[in-house]
Amino acid sequence: MVAIDKRLRYLISILSGFLMVISFPFTGSLTPLMFIAMVPLLLLESYISRKKYRSGKVFIHAFITFFIYNVGTTWWVWNASAEGSVMAFILNSLLMTIVFQCFHFTKKYVGNKEGYISLLFYWIAFEYFHFNWESSWPWLALGNTFSITPSWVQWYEFSGVLGGTFWILIVNLLVFRIYDNVYFKKESWNIQTPLIWIATLCFGLPLLFSIYRYYSYTEVERPFEVIAIQHNIDPYNDKFNSSVYNQFDKIVHLADSLADTGTDLLIAPETSLSVRIDENNFHLTSLYSYIKKAQAALDNIPIYIGGFTSRYFNEWNSRASRPLYNGAGFIEHYNTSIYFNESPMPGYIHKSKLVPGVEKIPFSNHFPFLEDLSIDLGGGTGTLGVEDKPKIFVDEKLRFAPVICYESIFGEHLAQQCNEGAELICIITNDGWWGDTPGYRQHQSFASLRAIENRRSLARAANTGSSCFVNQRGDILQPTKWWVETAIKEKLNLNNKLTFYSQNGDSLGRVSSFVSVLLILFSFVKWFRKKFSYK
Repeated sequence: MVAIDKRLRYLISILSGFLMVISFPFTGSLTPLMFIAMVPLLLLESYISRKKYRSGKVFIHAFITFFIYNVGTTWWVWNASAEGSVMAFILNSLLMTIVFQCFHFTKKYVGNKEGYISLLFYWIAFEYFHFNWESSWPWLALGNTFSITPSWVQWYEFSGVLGGTFWILIVNLLVFRIYDNVYFKKESWNIQTPLIWIATLCFGLPLLFSIYRYYSYTEVERPFEVIAIQHNIDPYNDKFNSSVYNQFDKIVHLADSLADTGTDLLIAPETSLSVRIDENNFHLTSLYSYIKKAQAALDNIPIYIGGFTSRYFNEWNSRASRPLYNGAGFIEHYNTSIYFNESPMPGYIHKSKLVPGVEKIPFSNHFPFLEDLSIDLGGGTGTLGVEDKPKIFVDEKLRFAPVICYESIFGEHLAQQCNEGAELICIITNDGWWGDTPGYRQHQSFASLRAIENRRSLARAANTGSSCFVNQRGDILQPTKWWVETAIKEKLNLNNKLTFYSQNGDSLGRVSSFVSVLLILFSFVKWFRKKFSYK
């Protein structure tokens, strides 16, 4: 067996993390390298196991790999919150390390073959869990790697991003096995021929199918013209400190340059209406009259825009409820999608996938004092209210999914909106918090995956860089530049047909979660028997 000294072991774990970083979108974008990025770490785990070193060494080296991956790909979070970014880096790296340690544990006490198979289930279950728990941070799901190569993953209409994660893991495992056999077990290359063929097919067949699907897919012609506004307001200095009327005037001016009688919808960024709006009485305010007057000047084009809203309750309603100072009831605040059409009353749908630490304080329903730790990025602090289920806006001409910022990472959430009848996806966001970094580029690219999963055209309006449109194949159209005040217009095709993913969501994640529970329980039974058996 080839000897690996302590220094080299650390270099190998660093190499794996580095490969993962440069594979990810806009921190290298060398997508094919993700198919071998975990091979060094797997080789290291195999070496430690054969040498019968303590399992803690696997934990240490895995943490190094995943810490590099987290920091190297999402360092830009620091620009919004130094404390929040450090917590995210450490927690997410720790969770990934625990998953890898579970694989090592199963491999050690159940068997090599079962162990390597378990890695597939554990990792996919972890990503599914990360989409659905209190501290959700699914940004680094391995399947997101392909957001800049939509022609590679047209089959996401069946599997979602978890299918991409499975693809990456299975190829990594096969390449590792070949390398391990040749360089550690000293087997000949000829013996590896079956494994090489299997690895080639596992990599090539999904890719070939996807490319065929990409070039053969044809959208049904149901044109719908949308204008997306990028009004470019500094979120730190201007958005919450300048007149909401002036900000809205900028939106109207930009829209007026493109709007005509053929325009069907105008969308403007998240929290463009940067004052608190009382949902029960907004239609009675001067701001509402001002907006409706501007809408009339634009030939009554329906407007989808983001704002901060509030509702009052006589009794406690949810964890977001705050008692009023006069003791007369409770108030809840929301990050809200607001829709102005021909109806005399605006429509409201609240953001439901909230940013941990900013819009939602994890576990504060059990530990209320944690609300004091919330991060203020403008517009208030503390846990916001959410909808009880995914909702869409509906009128005579359109049924569309309103998506606010962070929600666009959650494939199953958008799939449920499409399953409710959405024919178009509209994302509004404010990515200016992160500065001119890979963050807003990565966020935009994830929109391609949502379009493929549901075969829905998509319009995206960002406060600043980058607004765009996306067709049903995941191609990004008319991407705008960073820190540019502009508006874009595109005819998109509506679609009401449901994909397998739209109907079933992350079924791969649910199956993997069930299998993972059985695997870890079985592994603990084997460990218990070995530890406490008497001869």
